[in-house]
Amino acid sequence: MKQTSDSSALFDFYGKPSFSQAFPLALQHVVAAIVGCVTPAIIVSGAAGLSPADKVFLIQAALVVSGLSTLLQLFPIGNKNGIHIGSALPVIMGISFAYVPSMQAIAGHESGLGIPMILGAEIVGGIVAILVGFSVKKIRKLFPPLITGTVVFTIGLSLYPTAVNYMAGGAGKPLASEIGKLGFGSWQNWTVALITLAVVTVLNHYTKGILKLASILMGVIVGYIAALCFGLVDFSGVATAGLFQFPTPLHFGVIFEPSACIAIGLLFAINSIQAIGDFSATTTGSMDRMPEDKELQGGIICYGISNIVGAVLGGLPTATYSQNVGIVVTTKVINRIVLGSAAAILLVAGLIPKFSAVLTTIPQCVLGGATISVFASIAMTGIKLVMTEEMNYRNTSIVGLSVALGMGVTQAANSLAAFPDWATTIFGKSPVVVATCVAILLNVILPKENAQKAK
Repeated sequence: MKQTSDSSALFDFYGKPSFSQAFPLALQHVVAAIVGCVTPAIIVSGAAGLSPADKVFLIQAALVVSGLSTLLQLFPIGNKNGIHIGSALPVIMGISFAYVPSMQAIAGHESGLGIPMILGAEIVGGIVAILVGFSVKKIRKLFPPLITGTVVFTIGLSLYPTAVNYMAGGAGKPLASEIGKLGFGSWQNWTVALITLAVVTVLNHYTKGILKLASILMGVIVGYIAALCFGLVDFSGVATAGLFQFPTPLHFGVIFEPSACIAIGLLFAINSIQAIGDFSATTTGSMDRMPEDKELQGGIICYGISNIVGAVLGGLPTATYSQNVGIVVTTKVINRIVLGSAAAILLVAGLIPKFSAVLTTIPQCVLGGATISVFASIAMTGIKLVMTEEMNYRNTSIVGLSVALGMGVTQAANSLAAFPDWATTIFGKSPVVVATCVAILLNVILPKENAQKAK
């Protein structure tokens, strides 16, 4: 009878399964999430030129903030019948790739204060998310699938150069023709990157269960071993890392730079709306219902508050993790102890600098080979969202012009040279902001009746 009770508890959000049942399922979530949690931190730290010690700290903070924000979603604070912080839905939160293009642009700021500027903008973004949470019903109409899909598609496209640069060994490094196998564009880097990509692709398409869910992690492991064989791994920073350390609040400091706050704040508004999609996918796929208004409100408010706290701890912006939503929908295991255990594992891993230091030894070519498929998936998700609406002349104009201006302005060097620095930071560094603004504006001003005539 106890075994039956434990088994049914896995499919009850408030159930109490045994440790032997909960722990393996929790590990499954950790395996699916951990690479995604740390990779944005590695990319941004590279763009900012952080020291090895600060790079370790940023990865630590990423894991700690991911764990804490997930726990807050699973175990809400406040009155269940009133306003509360947390959705009480089976979701995993992690550092989001959606912010990477904008964060890379800010991180490379000539002042050298890119990370404090990102964290200041994250606090402002958290406030934006809280406001969206309180007014989600009214604001939601500004972000139909056509708009969110366009933004997500642009995010995916804008990340492709990052992945390819990583596959070649990391932008900014001397050329392979100058320093050999460790240089940018060497055949060794490309070989390791393609081995990693091949493993991820094969596992995604030819396997099921844990191997498919852990395809990115398995690809990183195989790629890491290949990189060891080519002598591409540097362990110099591991020996000096400590065994236990809680992230120091305001380690990097916080700077509220207006243009950075606008760029990141706009993305927070969009991702707050997009989170509704992940919440809805979770409940419809595993609980056979749509999320309640109070669950959506609590989840988005929690998203904002956890990012404010996360910025103070040095963590980059978080979001709901779609790959973990997929696990929940596939297994139907919605128990909060299972997901809470996964969050606790991420939290503990973040408190061990030695573990974070090991993660920094992953060569950039391995990360590039593993993440290019993730970025491709992001772009395809955007296309799927766009295609949920009819592709008439009006809608194709919105999508086409938004993506064209977003990608075009940022890829054309010095296209905004005559504009103030703040305008360049907001609109000239990341294509996501331009695409978002154009998409929202066109969706508001283009007459919908023309769409009917063009049929």
